[in-house]
Order: sequence, then C-alpha cells, then structure tokens
Amino acid sequence: MSETIEQTLDCSDIDQYLGKPIDSAPIREPISNTDIRRWVQAMHYPNLLHYDPAYAADSRWGGMTAPQSFPIVMDDGHGSAPACVGCIPQSHLLFAGDEWWFEPQRVRGGDVISNLRIPFDYVVKNTGFGPTCFQRGDNFYTNQNGELLAKQRSTALRYNAAAGGANVNPDEFEDTEWTDADLLALELRKFTWIQMLHDLGHKERWWDDVKVGDMLAERVFGPHTIASFTTEWRSYLFTTWGTLDRRELDLEALGFTKEMAGHENDGHMERINPEITDGAYIGPSRGHLFPKYARRIGMPRGYGYGASMGAWVTDYLAGWAGEHGMVVHSTAAYRGPALCGDVTIQTAEVVAKMVDETGRHIVQVKHKMANQKGVTMCTGTSEIMLPKRP
Repeated sequence: MSETIEQTLDCSDIDQYLGKPIDSAPIREPISNTDIRRWVQAMHYPNLLHYDPAYAADSRWGGMTAPQSFPIVMDDGHGSAPACVGCIPQSHLLFAGDEWWFEPQRVRGGDVISNLRIPFDYVVKNTGFGPTCFQRGDNFYTNQNGELLAKQRSTALRYNAAAGGANVNPDEFEDTEWTDADLLALELRKFTWIQMLHDLGHKERWWDDVKVGDMLAERVFGPHTIASFTTEWRSYLFTTWGTLDRRELDLEALGFTKEMAGHENDGHMERINPEITDGAYIGPSRGHLFPKYARRIGMPRGYGYGASMGAWVTDYLAGWAGEHGMVVHSTAAYRGPALCGDVTIQTAEVVAKMVDETGRHIVQVKHKMANQKGVTMCTGTSEIMLPKRP
C-alpha cells in the first residue's frame, strides 16, 4: 500500500552544469566484432548482418557492421550521464526517454568511438512519485576520423527514492507464469519477425512500395528474466573491468541514497577491489536484478534497462528498413519498464511519406511497445530513409 512521503526536490545544483561538457570515460581498445555480436545477442536482434561474416560479406557494406543502436555501448552511464549532473539529495534515477539523430557512417570492428557529453536542461513536474525532475543531456558519438555517428538526447527521471518505494504495487511482486505450451507459442510468434529479416535479406525495401497505413511486422521477445537482464548488462562495455579510462564519479555526491550509490564506475576502486564496482551487484543498477532493491526505488520486481529499450526501438525500425535504408531520427518516451516474467511486443504504423529538404525519401512511423497485458511501455515517432526505385 502506498504512503505519503513528505518531500521536496532541490534541483538548484544542476544549473551550474548546463551547457558545459562533462568528462567522458573513453574506451581503451578499438571495438571488436565480438563486441558487436555480444550486443545484438543481448538486444534480441538476430540480424545476420551484425554477426555472420559470410552473410555480411555479400551485403552493401562488404562486411560486418554494428547496428545503428551500437554507439551507446561504449561510454559509462549508457547515455544518461549528461542527464544526471548536479546533486538532488536522496534521489534515484530512471530512464524516461531518448531522441536520436543518426548519420550514415557505420561502426565496424577496429573503430574507436568517442563521446562528447553536454547537459541540456531540466524541468520539475509532479508524478506518482511526487515532485520529479525531468533532466535532459546530449551525447555526440564520433569515430576515430572525427565523423559524427549519432546524437542522443537522453531524458532521465530523478525523484525522491523513498517516495518511489512507497508507491510500489504489491500485486505486481510475482513474475508472470508461462506454461510450456505458452512458451512454444511465443517462440513461433517471435520467429515471424525474424523470418521478415530473412525474407528481406540483402534486398531493398522501396519507398515507392510503402503506403500510409501500412503496419510493420510485429516483433515479440521475452519472457524477460534475471538472466536476460544480466546478459543485457554485460553487453555494455563499461560493465567489464578495465575497458574504460573511467572518469571521477561520486554517486553519493549526486544525491543517490547510500544503499544505491556504492562504487559503480569508480576507477580507483576498480584497481583495489573491482567486485564492489559492479553496479549490477552494489550500486544504483542493483535494482534491475534484485527485487529487494527494485522495490525500494519504486519497481515491483527485477526490471530492464532504459537504454536497452531505446536500442529495441532503433533495431526494430532499422531491421524493417533493411541494409539499404536507415533510421534518421527517432523519439521514444518510456512509459513503463520491462519487468521480469513479461514479454515485449513492438508494433508500428506508417503515418506519412515525404521527401525532405536534402532529397531523402522518408517514411514516418508511430511505434509502440507494450507487454502481454497491453500495458504501454514506450511510444514515439521515427523517420526512416528508404531507397527510391530508379
């Protein structure tokens, strides 16, 4: 049962950081093809272009490339760092949304990705957790040649941790149960979207053939488990010891409660006792894998990562576009988490066709993510460039 928590939310410390670049945590070695493979496997994205060298050799790229969702892998904070500056005492953070702008350059094994991070703005609104700070920050991902790969504007939701814990619904504590027959039916349903990837193959999805009102193929994956969430976590490079030159970071100084702060991403402690620097075990990310801590910050049980939800959106749309198309812009508002035991269902509808000011042929889609109960997890719009018939 929820209870009232007397609270205020002092966000004044954020002001001094807005518009000023913050430190990054650069990778120490170039990206490998195995990093790319690990990512698509964790994101449930079985596109042969990103893990099978023989298939990729016959593609327009002539070899393996990373999916458009990949740049977020390389820095600490998985995109949220510039949206988490300034101290908000006794607070916690959840992902609230992303906006992406993509460039045509693709990431390959051997590339080195850098990130310029700049806090953008914030606003305080009342939510079910009481006063809540919606804070935004920008990430500019570039390769070793200085070419921009993508810009991400991440939105973090920062709120009083105790108020979040007081609003947990006990009716949601138990995982959804699936029978063996249910699971078999799910596997058949999931393969429909995978078959769409195979059917498109190296061919073009022509802009001319797409019509307003067309529905994209449904994508289903799950049920999510602690094991699948752990697999996601391990696909982010910053979760592996020694992969980054880590920035100076004091999570308690940002206002995280002591039990959720710890030494996550602490480069000094990583050289002394790296066991306690892994946020999956001790730190702000522990709620994803441990229901006890999830409930203390407002989640009923283990839950997925907001950054992964953003990748699911990009991969879903890019997979439909095929290797001759690409997502050029996308928005995603996260309305609810991927909870342990649930499945994720993605759908989208073409709502407009256009030629933009640079002559690109664009379709606009409205996309949605929901669980098996019909509870909305994410909504947004995206613009996808497709080839036009000659």
